[in-house]
Amino acid sequence: MGKIYTALGLMSGTSMDGVDASIIQSSGEDQYDELFSRYFEYNSDIYRNLLNLRDKITSNRKTNYNNALLESLSKEFNDIEKKITLFHADVVNKVLKEAGLSVDLIGFHGQTIFHNPSENNPQKNKSIQLGDGKLLSKLTNKTVIYNFRENDLKNGGAGAPLTPIFHLLLTKKKFRQNELPVLILNIGGIANVTGINHYDDSKNDQLFASDIGPGNCLIDKWIREKSKKKYDENGTLAKSGKINKAILDKALSNWVGNIDSTDGRKLISHDIGDYDYSFANKLSLEDGAATITEYSSEIYSHFINKLLVDVNPNAVIVCGGGRKNKFLMKSFEKKIDCPLIKIDDFNIDGDFIESQAFGYLAIRSYLKLPISFPKTTGCDKPCTGGVLVKNF
Repeated sequence: MGKIYTALGLMSGTSMDGVDASIIQSSGEDQYDELFSRYFEYNSDIYRNLLNLRDKITSNRKTNYNNALLESLSKEFNDIEKKITLFHADVVNKVLKEAGLSVDLIGFHGQTIFHNPSENNPQKNKSIQLGDGKLLSKLTNKTVIYNFRENDLKNGGAGAPLTPIFHLLLTKKKFRQNELPVLILNIGGIANVTGINHYDDSKNDQLFASDIGPGNCLIDKWIREKSKKKYDENGTLAKSGKINKAILDKALSNWVGNIDSTDGRKLISHDIGDYDYSFANKLSLEDGAATITEYSSEIYSHFINKLLVDVNPNAVIVCGGGRKNKFLMKSFEKKIDCPLIKIDDFNIDGDFIESQAFGYLAIRSYLKLPISFPKTTGCDKPCTGGVLVKNF
């Protein structure tokens, strides 16, 4: 066993509502322990400004998106980035005080505001995570690793998903070799899947991953814009509505998606700007919630069902905020013929998978170990990632 490092992982997802913080210990390889986790909600100013900024970008994405648009928003980027970084610094200080622990590293994911991998031209890949690593290091007196996606993009990858190597670690703690393969479905803003075939890291088919469609992003946006709520808690609004099958079928017929076999998988990385709910605009709040939730479920169920044929997993393990949406989970469960298990059933807190993951990725980055792989992000070769800064 190598040296054990203590890292604080900080993650803010596509919901843009706050920061998950987790302290973990790991060697960067197979050893791992979670020590502390807590959620910190953004104040209303940060939350509102983030949503407004993202909407300005995504509303132009399919029409006149170009670098000039991003440049025109540079002042807004800088202003909100500073606010986000100050918020994260406050989180770090509160966590370390409350936990009574010291850390070697901080894994700072930042806030994704734009993600646009180019399938045909990797040189045009762009992914923007707001967060000033140098400032965070200065304010916390800690070594910070941030900007995790850039090196993957430079090496031909899509920059996401980055958590599969951590999913592999969690699986090793809970499954024996003869219980594989398994799929881990993360229903965040975007749904992504990690497939784990075996534990022999000398083979190139050990794990694979891909984004597979909208997770919570469409339903969250519908709820935010049509009500005073931020999301459909437990899927209650969707449950009280009625799915409009005619509108659903038309929306699905306009959606085109495909996935290749396990050995020749087409890797896909998505952004919330890739999807919209305009097909539901004439529906009531409740009927729209039901129809949009079913639409999202249909898309990633399509991918999962193809994987059930290709991979024949023993279980689909679900993590991410979507696992709490009862309407969504019931809809998904009806569509697949495979045991569906919430990750919490393995005594793992499903609310903090990604914050723990970025603590783990920080350690691997510090040790210059790979964090992304050809079959997880589409990069040319296994590569490490992250920028290390010690600004104190």
